[in-house]
Amino acid sequence: MHDGGMCDTFVALAATTASGGVVFAKNSDREPNEAHEVVHVAAAEHRPGDEVRCTYLTVPQVPRTHAVLLGKPYWIWGAEMGANEHGVVIGNEAVFTRVPHEEEPGLIGMDLLRLGLERADSAAGAVDVVTGLLERYGQAGNCGHEHRMRYHNGFLVADRREAWVLETAGREWVARHVEGAASISNAITTGTDFDRASTGLVEQAVAAGWADGPGGFDVGAVYSDRLYTRFSEARARQCRTSDALAAGAGRMDVARAWAVLGDHGDRADGHPGWSPSDHALGGLLGQTVCAHAGFGPVRVSQTTGSWISDLGPADGERPDTHWVSPTAAPCLSLRLPLWFDALASAGVPDTGPEPGRTYTPGSLWWDHEDLHRTVLRDYPRLRGLIAGDRAAVQERVDALAAQAVLGTVEDRVACSTEVFAAAADAYRRWTRLVAEQAPRQAGPTPYRLAWRRFDRAAGRVLTPSPG
Repeated sequence: MHDGGMCDTFVALAATTASGGVVFAKNSDREPNEAHEVVHVAAAEHRPGDEVRCTYLTVPQVPRTHAVLLGKPYWIWGAEMGANEHGVVIGNEAVFTRVPHEEEPGLIGMDLLRLGLERADSAAGAVDVVTGLLERYGQAGNCGHEHRMRYHNGFLVADRREAWVLETAGREWVARHVEGAASISNAITTGTDFDRASTGLVEQAVAAGWADGPGGFDVGAVYSDRLYTRFSEARARQCRTSDALAAGAGRMDVARAWAVLGDHGDRADGHPGWSPSDHALGGLLGQTVCAHAGFGPVRVSQTTGSWISDLGPADGERPDTHWVSPTAAPCLSLRLPLWFDALASAGVPDTGPEPGRTYTPGSLWWDHEDLHRTVLRDYPRLRGLIAGDRAAVQERVDALAAQAVLGTVEDRVACSTEVFAAAADAYRRWTRLVAEQAPRQAGPTPYRLAWRRFDRAAGRVLTPSPG
């Protein structure tokens, strides 16, 4: 198996945050060379009979689509995470179920996510859009980059007032309303307590012999593929994010959410010498919230992009701030602010050439990969070399964003432009610094060979790979 779709998503509603707004966060874990990009798509009017081509399937278009900001793998039409102009945010998770995958092309989870954002102006409305499309078209198609991967999907959907967990198995689905806070990972988290469900959810399970009837119907126990769910280590990662939400209750904010996205689990907590190469069998096992790839076939993904939405109070007096990291490894990245009114005026700030499957100097995502992959050669020491400057740059970014959110649209355009440029400069500066002191060897032999293979596939030769 391959874990190319492992992710973690969580939300803290107004009663549990420091600001009284909603904090939504997600890591997108994909294959190491599967470049991540942040894309803004303006609102648009469409003519009767118009269609939209998704990743594999063409579906009828709606009369109007909302403006969206998306965090997505470069080759997929849909997105792993995103927001729209009405303050709706969605993140998706691969989930592994007993329902056979459909053979005919359909919508994939990332397509459903984008369609939900483009077509709904509330979290509840997005649940309706996604479930309606799911029941009509199904979910089918390869979701892997270099490795073929098919899965069903879970979603966390939120707006300024509420949030929903939506989990699917084939064309069946179940949804539950979030109270306070929630986190999801690569497992069905719904048990016997849910608010809405497809009409065939119980009937399909009974017909397949997975359940006796509706009494005490536990969705996760009935529908989960236990082998794939176990190897994804979803339960451990969800416990980690849930514990963080509980510990931060009443105090959750962007900085705390960012720390959760950069978490490496119990092995690293309080151990400054920890390295991603320390996991079992030279990196074969040990997926964490902030994921770094290792030796396959299980652990072959990394966190390729991260996202936090700080949704203002329901009165709309404070604009939503969407903090994006269009680079891998949040433990080595900066979070950068974007606002929809500024995006409408100027678009996403320049990040260089569009990233793709091969190493592209000048592209922000690949320039940061130079930093990330160099630091992996001696993670604790080389990460320490940049820690102070990274904290200082982030503090400056945060201060500029705090001023811009209270200012004009022009202030927000200027802020985003400045901080994106500052991030690009910082990544180049840090790469030069760590490259001067990086050893040629890095961790156990299987781990070194895995990263050498990733680099070779990307054509990355300017900075020597580990080993």
